[in-house]
Amino acid sequence: MIIAENIHKHYGDLHVLKGVDLHIAEREIVSIVGASGAGKTTLLQILGTLDASDNNSNTQGKLIINSKEATSLKGKSLSKFRNEHIGFIFQFHQLLPEFTALENVCLPAFIKGTSKAQAEQRAKELLSFLGVEKRAYHKPSELSGGEQQRVAVARALINNPAVILADEPSGNLDSESAENLHQLFFKLRDEFGQTFVIVTHNEELANMADRKLTMVDGKIVN
Repeated sequence: MIIAENIHKHYGDLHVLKGVDLHIAEREIVSIVGASGAGKTTLLQILGTLDASDNNSNTQGKLIINSKEATSLKGKSLSKFRNEHIGFIFQFHQLLPEFTALENVCLPAFIKGTSKAQAEQRAKELLSFLGVEKRAYHKPSELSGGEQQRVAVARALINNPAVILADEPSGNLDSESAENLHQLFFKLRDEFGQTFVIVTHNEELANMADRKLTMVDGKIVN
């Protein structure tokens, strides 16, 4: 499902990722842990094609997602691939405050070109599955933190992506909401068959994963 090989990343003279190799199977839930500054979020951004790895003769890497070599894509082709194959869940939800929960969920589908009727039907199905269908017409400021995160999860799922990338998804939630979210990831994997890569400092969530990887100084050490 995900094959990343020899992934390097420099920011100026700072060598953040130092030849990361990572193979993740379809439907696998993998957690990535490590101290702040180890390179976890940078790696997640590269796996999500939001950033690019170094591309020179010494540090050129390879990234294959869902049988497609993402490193060969540029511009609109890359944006289209990201929209259709990858879903993102962030710590701070990133919901647009001027739109309702339903509208926020529909946005990636609209970008894909899905009709309004189809997008809204799918969004309502997801909000119902996630237990927040009664909040569909509320704006983010009217939702609890846990509700906002469930709306963000629905948004990540709207285009049926093969891969879900989550960056500290429960870091801004109370303990009960965090536990509910953790259980939800496994329910989603069983229901929809997605592959999950989760960067987290939450040891409970990390230990629930099928596989826990530790990053130290720009490398995966186990």
